Amino acid sequence: MGGTPFDLTHKALRVNAVLTAHYGEPKLKKKRPPLDELVMTILSQNTNDTNSGRAFASLQQRFPTWQAVLDAPSYQVAEAIRVGGLANIKAPRIQTILRKLQDERGELSLQFLDDLPLEESRAYLNALPGVGPKTTACVLLFALHKPVMPVDTHVHRIALKLGLIPAKTSAEKAHVLLETLLPPALYYPFHLNLIHHGRTLCGKARPQCEACPLQEECVWLRENARAMGTQETQ
Repeated sequence: MGGTPFDLTHKALRVNAVLTAHYGEPKLKKKRPPLDELVMTILSQNTNDTNSGRAFASLQQRFPTWQAVLDAPSYQVAEAIRVGGLANIKAPRIQTILRKLQDERGELSLQFLDDLPLEESRAYLNALPGVGPKTTACVLLFALHKPVMPVDTHVHRIALKLGLIPAKTSAEKAHVLLETLLPPALYYPFHLNLIHHGRTLCGKARPQCEACPLQEECVWLRENARAMGTQETQ
């Protein structure tokens, strides 16, 4: 990846402007309670939004409170979230987090994070079992509207293809690098529009480069244009 941090910041701003012009300004979603957002994000790991949404709805239907989830046998929690996949891993993980909250805070809530400085709230979530930078960032951004940049598979893949982050940069490292390129007010729209772009035009298997509004910014397209042209003429 070439360019100075100054150049990359300008590139990130151009990318954001193009995405906004193409997809529109994402509406700020209504906040969920942060514990709900955390569990929802855990359920979304290694599955799609449809199945994770069904798993969360099933969990809420089966257990009306987080206390009920904590008190239930683990196999019953796993049964409730089975549609989301990896239920035997996610169920005890969720219960371990709930138990930790009850033991340390005396209540099953993460609302206290709203009163902490950003880095303290980030560190607290990152220390929870099974919670990494992406899950932490989702909770902080969507439930508390704190200025963080979640990097999911779409954001990571497209940031690499655009050359916003160096080749082979891990998703964990990408959180830090992308946050340095944009003002905090743009984290939310940039994140959501990159996800939208990854689900529509810039898919992993068959990117629709001919229809992509980011052709001029795409390092991957420039590097693969000749090979793609050869394939098309065969």
